[in-house]
Amino acid sequence: MDLPPGLRLSFENNPSWDDREFVDESLGRYNEQFLEDSRWSYFAVFVRAADWAIHAGLVGSCYAGWLHINLLWVTESLRRTGIGTGLMAEAERHGRAFGCHSAWVDTFTFQGPDFYPRLGYREFSRLEMPPGHARLFFQKQLT
Repeated sequence: MDLPPGLRLSFENNPSWDDREFVDESLGRYNEQFLEDSRWSYFAVFVRAADWAIHAGLVGSCYAGWLHINLLWVTESLRRTGIGTGLMAEAERHGRAFGCHSAWVDTFTFQGPDFYPRLGYREFSRLEMPPGHARLFFQKQLT
């Protein structure tokens, strides 16, 4: 790649949060001209013990009318107790309150692909990866 004088390519493992935010916010400023609503919300919903240890959590974002579930995890001893469903419900409530019309999430076939359809999500795409598994993409209308 030819770069202008004074610039260099820098591949970095585990970039700092500040550097990641810089790129994220710069892209957001560019995108503003194309979006009716360019607000965003990064959020998390946790199930914590009295000592603040996390036993379940969901990390998501709202942007351009979409709620995205980035991460959802429930400790093994609490799985199949309704906690994951409750975390999703809280995220969807936030998405609706923020003005999101739809939600999307991706997961792998080894992570419980039947969970999201039970909550009203429908598969819209899949990638055959990693070998022997697939990455599934689901969406749901919120309004």
